[in-house]
Amino acid sequence: MDADPDDALADVLSQVRERVEPDADERAAMRAAVESLTRRTEAALEERGVDAEIVQVGSTARDTWLSGDRDIDLFVCFPPERSREELARLGLQVGHAVLPEGREEYAEHPYVVGEIDGFDVDLVPCYAVADATEIKSAVDRTPFHNRYLDERVTPALAGDVRVCKQFLSGIGVYGSDLRTKGFSGYLTELLVVEHGGFRPLVEAAADWTPPVRFDPEGGGASFDDALVFVDPTDPGRNVAAVLSTENVARFQHFARDLLADPREELFFPEPLEPLGEAAVRDGFAARGTTPLAIQFDRPAVVDDQLWPQLDRSREGIADELHRRGFDVFRTAAFADDDRAALLFELAVARRPTVERHTGPPVHVRVHAQRFYEAYADADAYGPFVEEDRYVVEREREFTTAASFLASDAVFDVALGVDVEATLEAGYELLTGDAVGRLADSFGRELSAYLDPTVRAR
Repeated sequence: MDADPDDALADVLSQVRERVEPDADERAAMRAAVESLTRRTEAALEERGVDAEIVQVGSTARDTWLSGDRDIDLFVCFPPERSREELARLGLQVGHAVLPEGREEYAEHPYVVGEIDGFDVDLVPCYAVADATEIKSAVDRTPFHNRYLDERVTPALAGDVRVCKQFLSGIGVYGSDLRTKGFSGYLTELLVVEHGGFRPLVEAAADWTPPVRFDPEGGGASFDDALVFVDPTDPGRNVAAVLSTENVARFQHFARDLLADPREELFFPEPLEPLGEAAVRDGFAARGTTPLAIQFDRPAVVDDQLWPQLDRSREGIADELHRRGFDVFRTAAFADDDRAALLFELAVARRPTVERHTGPPVHVRVHAQRFYEAYADADAYGPFVEEDRYVVEREREFTTAASFLASDAVFDVALGVDVEATLEAGYELLTGDAVGRLADSFGRELSAYLDPTVRAR
């Protein structure tokens, strides 16, 4: 007799919960690291005669972190009377005192990241505002998020949050960075709390008809997104604003898959094997398409600045290729610490030497005469008349997509500002079999590209 699918799902969720629960040693190590960080931060503030509140935030503060995660977020909350300049200056001073080997990163203002006892630490200055609607900096919301969830996340729900985070990670949609455009930790926790657990969340998600809206406190603003979760601490903000429509659809697909066939593989997929150069060449050859790519040095910007620029550049070039008659089958953008690439897979890579250009109807006297005179003595076939319009067949500027990508005309399309500056310094054009050389840096990405699935990989 087949097992009851409800029991099978319960068994899978129980096994996953055990795998993602931090053990006693992990918890003790995390507590010790937080205590050490707090003492160091207090000492750094006292040494500078500065009054500020130290708050641990994020998943380690709310006990929703996954086993193996090594992230600690410590916020130093300064009085709102201080200027932005003072906040940045004091925040960096305290950060470097606490994490002397740390480095500076920048969100809305600079902060220090580093390591202590094997934990990755973000030491972030913010303002201690009275209400989340009075924030002076985007990070000022975070302590309010912490307090809101502290009051609502029970130990049982914390376990379900961990299961949900692992599920979202397993299907490739966890993370609110601008590359992933997925579910943030805060959104994940809110959704689990709203539905009373992970299982009721996936049961509901399986039947969502976007746009889907959640507003637990009521009175939130309107938003035009596939999933809307009004921030319960700030009714003017959609917590899911970064979440892409595709990732909402992916979550729905795998919610149904999990309910129909519960299995741990959805939570812990096998890692993707990178392709080598020959396998990439063979993969495109089997598709009968023409791949082209431009590869260049990675612009010296953080990921959340880079990926929107890569997407803008990829879309801008693809649109122009379409406009010029080179049918784009699919595109992709890749980046690592050193290199970046834009890939264009074409159904049509070569066009005739001439292209048609249809003018206005002959009876539209002024415009028609202007068109005729423009081409009467030009190096073109025509003008001639088809039905009631003038037509010319003129020389095409680029007969191949490769010649367009190799030309300065590529800089006439919409490109990300840092990507454009990097391309102007030089880039490598790869066509046909040469695209296989991308495998040296992007073998995993090409493996996912040539074997696409619903899972984001």
